[in-house]
Amino acid sequence: MTATLRRPALELAQVVRRHAHRLVDLSGEQQRILRAIRSCRTAELGGHVEVCDQCHHRRIAYNSCRNRHCPRCQGAACARWMEARAAELLPVEYFHVVFTLPDDFNALALANRRVVFGVLFEAVGQTLLEVAANPKRLGARIGFLAILHTWGQNLSLHPHVHCVVPGGGLSVDGQSWVSCRPGFFLPVRVLSRVFRGKFIDALKKARGKLVGWEDDRAFERLLDASARREWVVYAKPPFGGPEQVLKYLARYTHRIAISNRRLVSVNDRTVSFNCKDYAHGNRPRTMTLDGAEFLRRFLLHAVPSGFMRIRHFGLLANRVRAKNLATCRRLLDVEPYADASAPASPGGDANPEHEHERCPLCGVGRLIPGPRLSPPQLKRLLLRLDTS
Repeated sequence: MTATLRRPALELAQVVRRHAHRLVDLSGEQQRILRAIRSCRTAELGGHVEVCDQCHHRRIAYNSCRNRHCPRCQGAACARWMEARAAELLPVEYFHVVFTLPDDFNALALANRRVVFGVLFEAVGQTLLEVAANPKRLGARIGFLAILHTWGQNLSLHPHVHCVVPGGGLSVDGQSWVSCRPGFFLPVRVLSRVFRGKFIDALKKARGKLVGWEDDRAFERLLDASARREWVVYAKPPFGGPEQVLKYLARYTHRIAISNRRLVSVNDRTVSFNCKDYAHGNRPRTMTLDGAEFLRRFLLHAVPSGFMRIRHFGLLANRVRAKNLATCRRLLDVEPYADASAPASPGGDANPEHEHERCPLCGVGRLIPGPRLSPPQLKRLLLRLDTS
């Protein structure tokens, strides 16, 4: 039996070990996130024995923390989620629409993540559903998937929602499929202005839940200033068919603020990482930050406990999705999408604990994880191996 642990050259866990002690005034949730990342796939969390299903070769591997902010643990979570989504895709053109919250709201969002991000989702959902239902636009009931991202390439706060939308929907009476124009879904200028109104109205209704904004005049000035500017909503070129949608979802759904593969160097003072320079045509560059500042920015994007970053709306809402998809397929005269396999290389780093990697000894079988071992159980097993 062998003890094996494959890791990339640089990991976020190394940054946490070197610099987390320099951070002060961390919330309990932030402390739990850093502790999980630091201990992921180390003896601190125990381990398990993996057994090849062909040659019965055995090896020991450390357990994963399974925290959704950990870059090591997102690959397998994405793969499992993708298997379910593949069967739900329709053979139509898909569109990618992005709604961005103005920077004016960053301070408010930092102090009220759950409320502000919830209002953001609500405004995005109402905007797409309402504009699409307008007879002057599409005149159909649509469904879509929305994914919250809160970061920019330099780890600054940049809340925005990515929406993946089929190019059409059900007629008002539910008796026909209404397709959008090829290559065009809905006008972004209309979406932008409706989104602005929906968000401001919803935020006013949530006023009593907001903390740190007791001054009503400051709150009103914030809303008035944001109402006078254009909000950024843009539609990327359509994906095409289901295969392109799956590739996109594999990259975006379970992404966190930064992955291990973007790290360039870590030392006792600084952290360097790759990013894109939006101000200069997405030109690649390397950014260097003080280690504590790097972790502070990373923690800006910690999602509140229990908050859902991926949501379904309209026809694809959880309670009615299966029924509505069956209706859509019937009207489109198609069978369910056949390829339910998730694309390779999902957005997070690989997670051997769940992915059943190929056996390194026989090269044929797959390593199947056995029961989890507590840290004391793992220690006793390793001692037996050392003395055998």
